[in-house]
Amino acid sequence: MDMSVVLPEECLSQITSLTSPRDACRLSAVSPFFKSAADSDAVWETFLPSDYEGIISNSASSSLLSTCSSKKELYFHLSHKPIFINSGNMGFALEKESGKVCCMVGAKAGISVTWGSKSYWTWPSLPESRFPEVAELKPVCWFEVKGKIETKLLSPETTYAAYLVFKFADSRNGFDTRPVELCFYVGGMEEEERSKVFLDARAGAPNLSQDRGDGWMEIEIAVNMA
Repeated sequence: MDMSVVLPEECLSQITSLTSPRDACRLSAVSPFFKSAADSDAVWETFLPSDYEGIISNSASSSLLSTCSSKKELYFHLSHKPIFINSGNMGFALEKESGKVCCMVGAKAGISVTWGSKSYWTWPSLPESRFPEVAELKPVCWFEVKGKIETKLLSPETTYAAYLVFKFADSRNGFDTRPVELCFYVGGMEEEERSKVFLDARAGAPNLSQDRGDGWMEIEIAVNMA
């Protein structure tokens, strides 16, 4: 049976756009007719953020809008390789299977560090970091790091997890004996989520830090709704 007679390609594209990127890829493998509909720009543009053109235009990768041959190619570029906005200090990417927005805030974008203008922090460039500079802490008795992000960048009605990404330099003294307090707050909410964790847990103690596989560690701060 000729499916193009029973179901016009435009109709199939409209139906596919109401599913997910993963479903569209599966449908694309059914037949040439399904592939044409499932791979169309009309479908994949619905999986991109509504303001994707403005975000990309203001990034260091603005040429993507002209070099990607299709919206599907653009989608998978954003899901495999983050682009950088805010003068290169914020990473922006898409979660491959759902198309949800993922952001990573660099040390100099939306983050303030107590004593940051004094001699307690240095700002080296590391080849293993995706950002131009990282904040390196010198020996201190206490410190505080605050970060923020505009929720309008995130996907609506989505459960997000916030992580602290870090690595130890030459010394990790004190991080195994004194916990750090993690706090998460959403503007307009009355309650804050707080927890205390050891960044360098001793043997036998719960270790909440996870190896990211890229030379850095991460620890979950909180989970909340955007």
